[in-house]
Amino acid sequence: MDALIKPLLRLEIFQGLKPLQITEIARQAERIVFREGDIIVHSGAPGDAAYVIVSGEAVCLKRLGANVRAEPIEAGSLIGELAMLVEHDYSITVVAKTPVRALKLAREAMHGQMRDDRHLAEHISGKITARLTRLTAELRTIDSRLASVAEVHIGA
Repeated sequence: MDALIKPLLRLEIFQGLKPLQITEIARQAERIVFREGDIIVHSGAPGDAAYVIVSGEAVCLKRLGANVRAEPIEAGSLIGELAMLVEHDYSITVVAKTPVRALKLAREAMHGQMRDDRHLAEHISGKITARLTRLTAELRTIDSRLASVAEVHIGA
């Protein structure tokens, strides 16, 4: 079980949880093995879970015009985080580059745990709120920089 808990402990969304909470998340997660070439998640497909890569390597396929670029995804990565919390279509395609062992964190199981453990629900809500606050600040900074550039071009 320790080998399954360690990757969860490294994920930002779970940092700060009690060991028992992490253990319960790992216990309820489905263990999955993907073979080389298997699709882990497909862009546009409805997501019902997130996947934690426990071991192995995967690639995120990104289409750039007529080209496809493969970006590496290493062990310890969380794929499809939103799908474990809300109805969400996957926005990327991820393919196993080597055999991959993963934990599937199903939305239904996560919701059940959050119903049973309000501290877990508050923790995850707090992590998402903090992330949205950071993103909002970054967007304001970008907006301000774009406005400054626009003023320079309009004034020129």
